[in-house]
Amino acid sequence: MLRRDFIKLTAALGAASALPLWSRAAWAAEQPALPIPPLLLPDAQGKIALTLQTGEMNWLPAAATRTWGINGALLGPAVRLQRGKPVKVDIHNKLPQASTVHWHGLEIPGAVDGGPHALIHPGSTRTVSFTADQPAATCWFHPHTHGKTGHQVMMGLGGLVLLEDEESSQLPLPKTWGKDDIPVILQDKRLGKDGQIEYQLDVMSAAVGWFGDRMFTNGAAYPQHVAPRGWLRLRFLNGCNARSLNLAASDNRPLYVIASDGGFLAEPVKLTELPILMGERFEVLVDASDGKPFDIVTLPVVQMGMTLAPFDRPLPVLRIQPSLVQGVKTMPDSLVKLPALPPSTGLQERLLQLSMDPKLDTLGMQALMDRYGHQAMAGMSMDHGNASQASNDSMAGMDHGDMKAMDHGSMPGMDHGNMASMDHSAKPFDFSNGNMINGKAFDMAKPMFTTKRGQYEKWTISGEGDMMLHPFHIHGTQFRILSENGQAPAAHRAGWKDTVLVEGKRSEVLVRFNHLAKAEHAYMAHCHLLEHEDTGMMLGFNVVD
Repeated sequence: MLRRDFIKLTAALGAASALPLWSRAAWAAEQPALPIPPLLLPDAQGKIALTLQTGEMNWLPAAATRTWGINGALLGPAVRLQRGKPVKVDIHNKLPQASTVHWHGLEIPGAVDGGPHALIHPGSTRTVSFTADQPAATCWFHPHTHGKTGHQVMMGLGGLVLLEDEESSQLPLPKTWGKDDIPVILQDKRLGKDGQIEYQLDVMSAAVGWFGDRMFTNGAAYPQHVAPRGWLRLRFLNGCNARSLNLAASDNRPLYVIASDGGFLAEPVKLTELPILMGERFEVLVDASDGKPFDIVTLPVVQMGMTLAPFDRPLPVLRIQPSLVQGVKTMPDSLVKLPALPPSTGLQERLLQLSMDPKLDTLGMQALMDRYGHQAMAGMSMDHGNASQASNDSMAGMDHGDMKAMDHGSMPGMDHGNMASMDHSAKPFDFSNGNMINGKAFDMAKPMFTTKRGQYEKWTISGEGDMMLHPFHIHGTQFRILSENGQAPAAHRAGWKDTVLVEGKRSEVLVRFNHLAKAEHAYMAHCHLLEHEDTGMMLGFNVVD
């Protein structure tokens, strides 16, 4: 790993490591148990019911925190689907505002995808029917209400989708839900003095994203999970609004990645650190047969706003406590056969240029420093130049050390020439459309382009001229990464994906859409830093025959 000495910082993981075994056990007993989302399967008629509702969580002793959830107070169930089997989902909205349910990662028609056009108003019900016909994968569902997605996710809306098929069911993997098959949904939050979730879409969060100062795992603060003594399957979801994570085991034991967003890899990939972007999922095998307890920690990352305490050092997010029960003893050497990449020559190509209004850039960075000090800049200067290569930067092996000062005024197709002469003193800067793709903020009424069903296309998503982190997500498809931020994709990122890293350079993906998406329910392509999405860095597109 890049920081082999990080384990020396075990003091940051709590004083427990210095305690005798008997004391350590008592300390661990005070930790909450990892909440396990209940499994929700279609009934005999293939029906599922989801209810968006309000609730409360007792995170602080002095106050109950108001939350939103799906079929519960916070987050939602794990919906288990079978490939090729139709399902009918009734979605009831009992929230005080309109919302949607987007099926992130599922290849289904635009009419049922749950994008921003598919609003469910308070007191209303929306019914969608679809058949997921794609390889087994860990996907998820969450709101996609334009301008309000960040707030609604922060309040607690989201849940897993466990798509299974015959091939995956035959793999010798841990399969006992909540025992050795363990969901790990990671989200940061900020609680005010009154114990309530603080959220504000302002010029700072529109620029760098909204971030918290606490981490929750399945809705609990640093929980523990008693697991069988053997191989464990951890299904990681980065459910944060804007925070990238870098996961590791506290004792440096290997993490074997077996699946990414869209399904299984050809074979396990051994890592000691697993960077995971917002909205991404990875399935990981970890060996607990030695019976020794360990933590899953998130290591510091280089990202503006995300370097503040307690994230400035390894932060434990889940304690694994092996029991005396024997579990799965072996890990498979191979998983599934991935199809070869088709030739990318001669394909329809599209360039998507991501950009931020220079005024938003300047005001957002200044607001960040005014509120949190220069340490929040993660080693970057206001002009984004000379970004330091901190020793803990491991995002896909990227080198940030040679990035030059970026000129936002020279982006292709964009005219910022009049920005300097504008009088912003008369009223506050309107950041609601401050983030753009190809020089345009999201237009609900006008899809940007049309693509053909069943045909491969090569999309290039460019962050050139903008050093912000952009996890770029495309609806209606699982794609293959050709290059990621100017480099070949890492082995664990070379399988099926629906999110790609873009940060100051270009990423190329090979996409194909197998379903239709008409203008009234267009597919979305957007940055999954939710505050960027909510302030314009999103486009709609159609798929036709």
